[in-house]
Amino acid sequence: MRRRTFLSALPAGALAATAAQARQSSSTAKPTEAAPAPARPADPYAGVGIGDRITGPKFMGRSTVWGANGAAATAHPAASLIGIDTLRRGGSAIDAAIAINAALGFLEPVANGIGGDAYCLLWDPKQKKVIGLNGSGASPRALSLETARSKAIDGYLPRYGAVTVNVPGTVDAWWSAHQRYGKLPWKDVLLPVAELCEQGAPVPQVIAYYLERNMAGFDRGVIPIEENENRKRIWAAGGVTPKVGEVFANPFLGKTLRMIAEGGRDAFYDGPIADQIEAYFKRIGGWMTRADMAAHHTEWVEPIQTNYRGVDVFGLGPNTQGLSTNQILNICEQFDLKSMGFQSAASLHVQAEAKRLAFEDRARWFADDRFSKTPVEWLNSKAYAAERARLIRPDRVMDRVMPGDAPHHGDTTYFSVADSDGMMVSWIQSNYRGMGSGLAPDNGSEPLGFMFQDRGELFALTDGHPNVYAPGKRPFQTIIPGFAVKDGEPWMAFGVMGGAMQPQGQAQIIINMVDYGLEPQAAGDAPRWQHYGSSEPTGQPQEGTGVLHLESGVPEATKAQLRAMGWTLGEPDGGFGGYQNVMKQMNPGGRWTYGAATEMRKDGIALAY
Repeated sequence: MRRRTFLSALPAGALAATAAQARQSSSTAKPTEAAPAPARPADPYAGVGIGDRITGPKFMGRSTVWGANGAAATAHPAASLIGIDTLRRGGSAIDAAIAINAALGFLEPVANGIGGDAYCLLWDPKQKKVIGLNGSGASPRALSLETARSKAIDGYLPRYGAVTVNVPGTVDAWWSAHQRYGKLPWKDVLLPVAELCEQGAPVPQVIAYYLERNMAGFDRGVIPIEENENRKRIWAAGGVTPKVGEVFANPFLGKTLRMIAEGGRDAFYDGPIADQIEAYFKRIGGWMTRADMAAHHTEWVEPIQTNYRGVDVFGLGPNTQGLSTNQILNICEQFDLKSMGFQSAASLHVQAEAKRLAFEDRARWFADDRFSKTPVEWLNSKAYAAERARLIRPDRVMDRVMPGDAPHHGDTTYFSVADSDGMMVSWIQSNYRGMGSGLAPDNGSEPLGFMFQDRGELFALTDGHPNVYAPGKRPFQTIIPGFAVKDGEPWMAFGVMGGAMQPQGQAQIIINMVDYGLEPQAAGDAPRWQHYGSSEPTGQPQEGTGVLHLESGVPEATKAQLRAMGWTLGEPDGGFGGYQNVMKQMNPGGRWTYGAATEMRKDGIALAY
């Protein structure tokens, strides 16, 4: 059986043609095999490093951006501008977050949109605490486990098509957050984004690349998709996707956002759009209904937390993988990473082994807690971390990793935004694998301008597994916002997008800043690692010790030492995630400033004022 992985649920175009993501190379319908995607051309700039900076680490690509009143860090320059503009119009950080997310659904359709789910961690300056929001939707109630199994390929749900679609939770997450924390009228948050969709914007480099790759992946037809014309009409008019620098518009999405701006969340979940969604799935043979949509509601939840060397790190519990970040950090805290040295073999070895230990628990326990209770308190405890840390050998890779015996009791966008009142928002939103399921609904005559997520792919089909598919159940989710508090004050609203990379990346950011003293931009620009091959919450078993992929900036001496320890190393593959961060700095006199950092591996910018 070929390996099924969830290594990058952000637009995984660069990875889609690799064996690591080609498990589903055949289907029970035996579709015609298309020609393989063209190989990448040789890199004419191989061996050339970055230029020198006068200050800061040499690998740092740009400076952290500083401001006193507000900040926004996103994956697209226009989205960051919209966030700052919303703040300057008197909006709260939540108003800005909603506007940013709505804009990114148009500007970065390869990663997110209103057909997906959303999660948030925010600092409430009045309550002086971190608040959590779970905006994930459930599976259709008309889709049975038996029917889901009939759609399986190699024993797992396919990556595309109607069987992967759950109720999209994003719009209700916006509404719930705005009802509690919004300052501007609902319409005033969304209408400027609708205008942007209609006017259009130039397409940047990375998004243009992934858009072409995603659409080509759908077109190859290896996995049948019930309907394909709507997505082509939106993102490949004339048979081609927009190129770098070309102006792209999505008036269909603009019209849908106007309906939501006028009618609120009910326009989407219990009104005309919900009716159109039901009619669409009835026509193509899917299961989603207006009743499924109307039943959805966002949950305000209590975050889980741990303390890493004096810093309180917050995450969201199951059905997300936020606990994995805490577990990795709890295990790493048992070791003196600082004395091991930055980017040393010893340090990366411990971090990667901590990931392997945490991910076996992730595969064993994580699921919708309304159906199966995860022993979060035990898995998040320091005692359990110490027990697991003793399994790590300093000189060699662990041969096999098992989940702990706890007591029984692609693609994504991430952004950070903060306002002058001290509210800081860590927001993540995704359609899951690349652009999503391949299915874009219509109103009977024209598309609605968005694609549904394919989160349902992450259900297991094995009886007795906590994450086994059930009607009305939320699947295991990879998307997780991050938040950190230091000395009782909010410190960072941060995240690293990209499937299973997210807890690995979040842990690396915290370690880079806490253990190695890097500031926000350098912490994100530093070379990253990602380990593939752990067991998955779908029931997929681990494959030996897996593969440890390292970015090209990791020192050659470190790579050689890791090989000597028994690690199988992989080349850089584009799957190292996308990072944003807004950090609050307390200054003499009590006045704070915000430092904003963004991902040099993507198209975005950080802005502050």
